[in-house]
Amino acid sequence: MLSRLAEALTPVVGRLTVTVDAGVDFAPGSVIAANHTSLADPAVVLAALRRLGVEPVVMATAGLWRVPVLGRALVREGHIPVRRGDRRAAEALNDAAAALGRGRLVLIYAEGRLPLRADVAEAAPEAFRSGLSRLVHLTGAPVIPLGQAGSRRISSGSTVKQLAGAVTAPLRRPPLHVHVGTPVVLADERRRTADARAAVTAAWRTAVGHLDGTPRSGPSPAPARAAGG
Repeated sequence: MLSRLAEALTPVVGRLTVTVDAGVDFAPGSVIAANHTSLADPAVVLAALRRLGVEPVVMATAGLWRVPVLGRALVREGHIPVRRGDRRAAEALNDAAAALGRGRLVLIYAEGRLPLRADVAEAAPEAFRSGLSRLVHLTGAPVIPLGQAGSRRISSGSTVKQLAGAVTAPLRRPPLHVHVGTPVVLADERRRTADARAAVTAAWRTAVGHLDGTPRSGPSPAPARAAGG
C-alpha cells in the first residue's frame, strides 16, 4: 500500500525522474541504503523504487507506528520500527536480518536522522550510524546505494516552512531525482561504514547532477568497492 500510495502522490508534488547504473541487479536479500534529507524523501524513494519493480521493507522511526491507519498498514506490510534509545532497539536489526533471509529488500536510512539545516540546498549525506554496518555483519548482504535529490524543495526547515512547502508543492512541482548505484560488498569491517557512506554519496551526487542549478555542498568520501570487484 505504501509504495502504491507514494507512486500516486509523488507526481502531484514534484516531477520525478529515475536513473540506474548499468547492470544494477536488485538481488533478493539486498540492503538498499539511501540518503535522508526531508520528511518527503521516503515517499520519493518508494515511488522511484516501485517504478523499478521494487517494493522494499522499510526501517523507519517507531513513532510512525502510533499514527492511526498508517500504523496498521506498516504492521500489515511487515515494515520495521526502529526504537532508538530503547532497550528494544536491537530488535530492528534482528527483524531486518529475518526479512533479508526471506529474500526481501530492506531500505535503511543509515544517517539515522534528518539534517538540522533549515535551507533547501542539497548537501552530502551526514555521518552514518553503525546500524547498517551491524546489519551487514549479521547477514553478509550486499548494499545497493541510492541517492535522492530535490525532496527538500517539498519539505524542509521549520514546521511552518514544511507545511507551507507541502501546500505549495503541487503548484511548484519541483524536480526530483533518484539514482540507484552499483551494489557494493562491504567486506572490510573497519571501513564498512565509511565505504557505505561513500557509495551513497556517489549516488547522491549523480542525482544532484540531474537537477539543473541545484546548490550543493559537503565532502566527497573515497569511492567504495563494487560488488564482484
